[in-house]
Amino acid sequence: MSVRLRKRKYPGGGILETWLVDVKFQHPEGRVERIRKASPVNTRRGAEQYERQVRQSLLDGSYGKEEKEVPTLAQFQGEFLAYSQTNNKYSTIKSNRDILRKHLVPMLGRKKLSAIGYAEIERFKANRLDSGLKPKTINNILAVLSSLLSVAKKFRLVAELPNIQWLKVAKPEIDYLNYEDAHRLVDGTKPGRWRTMAILALNTGLRLGELAALRWDAVDVSAGRLVVRLNVYRGHLGTPKGGREREVPLNKKALSALAQWPRWLGSPWVFPQKDGGFMRNPHHHSAHAILKLAKAAGVRPIGWHALRHTFASHLVMRGVPLKAVQELLGHSTIEMTMRYAHLSPTVRKDAVSVLDDLPRGTLGAPDSKNAVLASQAAEVTVAF
Repeated sequence: MSVRLRKRKYPGGGILETWLVDVKFQHPEGRVERIRKASPVNTRRGAEQYERQVRQSLLDGSYGKEEKEVPTLAQFQGEFLAYSQTNNKYSTIKSNRDILRKHLVPMLGRKKLSAIGYAEIERFKANRLDSGLKPKTINNILAVLSSLLSVAKKFRLVAELPNIQWLKVAKPEIDYLNYEDAHRLVDGTKPGRWRTMAILALNTGLRLGELAALRWDAVDVSAGRLVVRLNVYRGHLGTPKGGREREVPLNKKALSALAQWPRWLGSPWVFPQKDGGFMRNPHHHSAHAILKLAKAAGVRPIGWHALRHTFASHLVMRGVPLKAVQELLGHSTIEMTMRYAHLSPTVRKDAVSVLDDLPRGTLGAPDSKNAVLASQAAEVTVAF
């Protein structure tokens, strides 16, 4: 069959349908050439018409020499989602699919990819602002558009990428617990799954999805460490945010919490569901659980992610270098960790104070005392 429908399943459900043409052609010299391509118009009728065009261009010798027809954004979305499915995590795939369906296709779907330039993007931004979307949400949409156009360039469908100017977004305030409230949240609540998870979050900085996907074989109590290898997002296991595993040391509080937490026989998961499997939808239950813990402890209402912020904030306030905090949190860039820098106003002062004891009259190597101070300064200033 020269025209057929290919169906692919998404990891999270749903099916991607693509109409393909499959043409075998024998040239006059006897060489057989096979052409298998996705139809630029993703319908059966469009694929049949495209198949006739391919055969005709093979007959007259123009196949491969004609200029490629640039598809519209709506026509190209199938190829982009197929690319995303191969190269991205499930959370990114779902985000791309939702943004295309809700925002990009309704407004830019009829435009050819080559016709989406600076002016079209600026009009799109103005429209989305008028509709009430926040600048951060619009930037997320623009990021998907930028990714789609970049893939189109890789496929040689567009020659240049438009300049996208991102909207300015106010830095979000970091919600974290002070020392007293953090202690009260732990000491003032009854033992249980969510209390144990809260203790680990406060002392390791693990994200909720990382805690839900934590396996006992990733925990080494004797060495006092755990390795973050997995993350749960909407019922699906994947790699942690950033795509890399990381090692996190366990302090006495975290070790004690794990030692007191019973293992489920036959289950490899630290916090399994009743059926022994991993916790498939922790984000759905965590909002109620953390509010219940906070109320029992007499602490103000907070969200679960505030525990991760608390971990990072307390480290910075205790003078831990930002570079070390970055590695513990698993941030891909230091810019993410710099959000906590204002909590340690003495970091820069301490960094330059090492110059006070330099010996006079020399620009050579520092003495042993100053060598130690200089190394400490280097460790701190690398984060800025």
